[in-house]
Amino acid sequence: MGLMSARVAKHPIHPMLVVFPLGLWVAALVFDIIYAVTGQPTMRTVAFWNVGAGVIGALLAAIPGFVDWLDLTGRAARIGTYHMLLNLGAVAIFAVNWLVRTRVGADSPWPLVLSIVGVIGVAVSGWLGGELVYAHRVGVEDEEDRRAAVRQRRVA
Repeated sequence: MGLMSARVAKHPIHPMLVVFPLGLWVAALVFDIIYAVTGQPTMRTVAFWNVGAGVIGALLAAIPGFVDWLDLTGRAARIGTYHMLLNLGAVAIFAVNWLVRTRVGADSPWPLVLSIVGVIGVAVSGWLGGELVYAHRVGVEDEEDRRAAVRQRRVA
């Protein structure tokens, strides 16, 4: 745990928030695929709102993610930078996707194509985020630190 970490009761905020845009964007892709197969207009509408809500959620998740990134060093900082750039790229792709959906006809392949590219981007970025947590222990309280805190509480 560094000096500049975004946490609530020792829990990093960024991983708590990223599940929302990721889930919304993957759901949007599923709805886009269903729309492409069935032509059901409701699926296109639901995908539109999922993409927009995902963009807003991703921007909110980026704030504590950036605060955490400021504290990284060495290889973790390099991986964190790639993670951040991929995420920003995905947000840009989904923001364009959201705008494109207001400008193209119902038969345009662009919303589906942009959803596919964006989800691939966040999948790679998510893998890098997992690398930060599982390989570099970013945001993870060490067992020794946890035990020391328990001992300290018992003494007090």
